[in-house]
Order: sequence, then C-alpha cells, then structure tokens
Amino acid sequence: MSQQLTCTVALVGAGSMGGAVARGIVESGVVGASRVLVADHHEDTRLELVERGMATFPDEASLPVEKADVVVLAVKPQVMDAVMAALRDRVAGALVVSVAAGVSCAAIERALPGARVVRAMPNLPVQVRSGATAVAAGASATPADLDLACELFGALGVACRMGEDQLEVAGSVVGTSPAFFSLFVDTLTRAGVAAGLPSEACRAMLEATMAGCARQLLESGTHPRAYVEGVTSPGGTTAAALRVLEPALFSASFAAVDAANARAAELAGSQPAER
Repeated sequence: MSQQLTCTVALVGAGSMGGAVARGIVESGVVGASRVLVADHHEDTRLELVERGMATFPDEASLPVEKADVVVLAVKPQVMDAVMAALRDRVAGALVVSVAAGVSCAAIERALPGARVVRAMPNLPVQVRSGATAVAAGASATPADLDLACELFGALGVACRMGEDQLEVAGSVVGTSPAFFSLFVDTLTRAGVAAGLPSEACRAMLEATMAGCARQLLESGTHPRAYVEGVTSPGGTTAAALRVLEPALFSASFAAVDAANARAAELAGSQPAER
C-alpha cells in the first residue's frame, strides 16, 4: 500500500478516466476515501463512489473545491471552457491537474487565475492501476506540486515527468499503445487459428504470455532487446519468425506514431512535433 497523503482531492468528472483516478487513489491507499470529493452528472456513478466512501456532487458548481488541496479536471476538452468558467473564482491557490488532451497549461492558467497547474496524460490501463501517466508542470506549478501529482498518478501505475511539449507525443506513443498491444494479440491469435490452433486456447495463451513478459521486464529491469535475444536461438524458429516480423513491425510502428502525432496536431491546431 502507498503511503497515505493528507491532502483532499476534488475531481470534476468520473467517466472512464476520472472514475479510474478516483477509485485508484482510494484503492491504493494514497488518499483516504473521506478526502476524495467527486462531481459527476450521472447518479449511478455517484452512488457507486458513495459506496466506496467518497463524497459526491451532481456538478462542478456544487463541488466544494474550496476545501480541496488538489482539483483534478477529468472532463473532455470540448467542455473544459465551461467547467473552468464555473471554477474560475474558486480555485485560486489550489493545485489544478488537468487530464484534458490538447488544453495547454497556459490556457488553464489564464482561465483559472491564481491556480497552480499541472497536466497529466494517463492511458487506459490506469483503470486497473497498471497504466502509465505522463506529467508536466505549468509555469505556475512548484516542484512540490509536480511531486504530488506524480504521487497521485503513480498510485495508478507509473508516472513520468516530462516537458509539456512532450505530452502530445507521449499520447501518440503511450496513449495509443494499449490498442497496439491488443491488436498484436488479436493478430497473432488469427495467425495461430490459421495455422490450426483453437481460437480460445490460442488467445488465452497469448494473453498470459503478454502479461508474463511484461512482468518479467518490469521485475528484472531487462532491456526489451536483451529479452528478445534471450528467447532467440541461433537458426531456430523464433529467429526465422523475427526475420519476417521485425522489419515490418519497425516501419509500421514509426508510421503509426507519426500518424497519431499528426492527428493530435490537427486536433490541437498546431504542427506535429519533430522527432
């Protein structure tokens, strides 16, 4: 269990990401349930969080953000302006953490005068506390603010600090990677079925293998390239397969990240970051 913090956290939005943050910080023990305040429009969601010991409110207007040390904005980018307008005069002096893609720290700082702003970009596996979050500080945030944001999101997996200019690229790589990994399992399952394996058994074995490889890499600290070499015998079946797979996977991975980065830039109205 993580060391429990004494801060109060208010969350605006408890959808797939906001709900994952609320549940994760409570389940990990990093923040006590009684110190988590959540605003969400959906009654079923509020009731579920109340059962977990959190206090809930129907909207951001009724959320007592004045009592919070940290305010997490877990809403879609298209509603950020309305949410920030409702909070504008109530969060001065608070740490505001936004998970909205494409909304810069500077824009949030302008909309919320006096707030100290950090952006976080988590990916989907934070829902099972095994995800990854890129964290960047705005001009108003202190080193202690960044530490606190990393502690909160570190309870959901791993949190890595970086510059704000790297956040969108992190989204293009880490944010999309759950889809890539899932696609690889699905594609290998299809290949296994085509070669004669039962679909259900093939998928189960591949999913277990993916989880096992991830665990070994995390626990051992082995570099992925060394891991590949460790399971590849000279002249063996893995070596034969890698001769076909690696060039295609290499070029496709670079092209996929470039495509995701370009689309993120289009959505943000800017140019893609150069690699």
